This record gives sequence, structure tokens and C-alpha cells, in this order.
Amino acid sequence: MKSKFYLYLILCFLFNMAGYSQSTVFESLSFESNKLGRKVSYSIYLPSDYNTSKRNYPVLYLLHGYTDNETNWIQMGQMKTIADRAIANEEAVPMIIVMPDAWDTWYINQYDGKAPYEDMFFEELIPYMEKTYRIRSNKESRAVAGLSMGGYGSFLYSLHHPEMFCACAPLSAAVFDDTVMEARKNRSHKDLFNRLFGPEDEHWQQNNVMKILSDWDQNDLPKIRYYIDCGDDDGLLDGNMQVQKELYSDTKEFVVDSARLLRQGKLIDVRRHTRFVHFPKHSHNYVEIVYMYQGSTTNILDGKERV
Repeated sequence: MKSKFYLYLILCFLFNMAGYSQSTVFESLSFESNKLGRKVSYSIYLPSDYNTSKRNYPVLYLLHGYTDNETNWIQMGQMKTIADRAIANEEAVPMIIVMPDAWDTWYINQYDGKAPYEDMFFEELIPYMEKTYRIRSNKESRAVAGLSMGGYGSFLYSLHHPEMFCACAPLSAAVFDDTVMEARKNRSHKDLFNRLFGPEDEHWQQNNVMKILSDWDQNDLPKIRYYIDCGDDDGLLDGNMQVQKELYSDTKEFVVDSARLLRQGKLIDVRRHTRFVHFPKHSHNYVEIVYMYQGSTTNILDGKERV
């Protein structure tokens, strides 16, 4: 899934990394979910001083993509190595990173109530993590990010629960307009999306990121720092650009400008709470998330406003 371009960036980023303390990663742990009637697997990253300090840590919930699981960010995303280096270089604060398995739920409550994954996430997973690990429980210390299906899930969670997160990083988010969703329900993902969203339109609209944003009061958008990433050659680019237009529908000149700069691969600072950044293709890449956390949560936690 990784392109050579991504591999090159990661190798450059990881060059000369000796000399810092090692964190700990536990893969495929689990807890029992009453809501789902099954165990939920998760992997977790604990910073290097976790076992020697008594402090509580901010947390990043990192969501995987479709057909992936709780191990992919570790096995394919190089997250441990990159997070270690970013923390050691004070490019990110020490944090706990939780990577839950979501199977093919798309992180939503299934329309017929049979698999209420979103309810499980907020009513069981987050409380379990905060009880089991030394995690800060306030909004300013909690962020969510994800790739593809996980990008959709992170975006959706930030909109359904804006009181829960200070930052959100949807990477190549699988956000669709009604036309694309209709095509997928009728053809490419017929069984999956009809099982999740149902045969009617109502449940889809309740979980349609574009619909939620278009209905939101533009003067009272969620007070969350967004870091939105999607590549020029990514099949999900159009949906991500539509989401950006919904977020900034009152700034037509900016929308045109950002679309042009995005295609040129330049970094764009968008107002105060959002950043649009370019990489060429859909892939597991953790660098963006570390810098999203550096540019938002870190600054909030240390009491300094730097954008």
C-alpha cells in the first residue's frame, strides 16, 4: 500500500535516530464489550517514561482503515518509531496512543442496532482506557485520527461528539456525497453498506459527514483543530475537497486557492484551527498525525497558543 514516495519520506524522517529511550507497544490486547457481545481487540503505545512516572498522559485514538485491524499502524505505519523520535525531539508531547480494532463497522452504529460500534467506543472503550491506563480525561487532552475508513470515523466522531476532542486528523478520509454512496450501496459495496446503513436513506444521512457539516451553523463550527490530508492521486480526493468546502463555504476565494495549492503539493495553513497538507497517494503514514498533535494538542497542553 505504501508508495515509494512515502517510504522515502519515512526513511528520511527516521535517519540517525539512535540515543533516545524506548517506548512500549502492546499488540492485540482486548476487553469485553457488553454492547457488541464480543471482545474488542486493541493495541496501545505507552511512552518511554510511563513505568517510571506517576503522571497522566494525553491520548490519541488512532483508527485503522477498511480491511485493516488494530495492528496495522504498528506493522505498516511505523508509528512506534516515528512517535518515539518525535517525543524525544520534543516535536510532540509524551502521549498514549490507542489503536482499536473496528473490523468493517465503519465506526458507526449499525442501522438495525446489531453492532453499535460508536456507542461502544464512547461508552465502553474510552472509559476502559481511562480506567486501565493513566490517561487524562479532559477534552483538551484527547485527539482522534485515522486513515480512509478510519479517517471517516475520526471525522464523524469529531462531529457527533465535539465535546470529546480537541484535535482531529482525517487522513484520506472515506467521505462520500450522496451520489457516491448510492453507487457503492448499489454496486461496489452493496452487501456491506446495506448491512451498515440500511436500505433507506435516513441512517446514512445521520452519518453523512458532508450532510452534518452542511447543516451545521457556520458561525458555531466545532471548536476542534482539524488536520486534513488527502493526496492528488487518491480516489478519495474529491470527497475531501467537498468537506473542505463545507467547512469554509463562506470563503470562496480561499476554496479555489487551496485547491490549486493542494495540487501543487504545498502546505496550507487554513484559518486558526485547520491545516490542509498534501502527499501524493493513499497510504499508512504517521508523520502527519505527529505534527497535527504537535500543532494542536501539544500547544494546548503546555498552555501556549502557537499555530
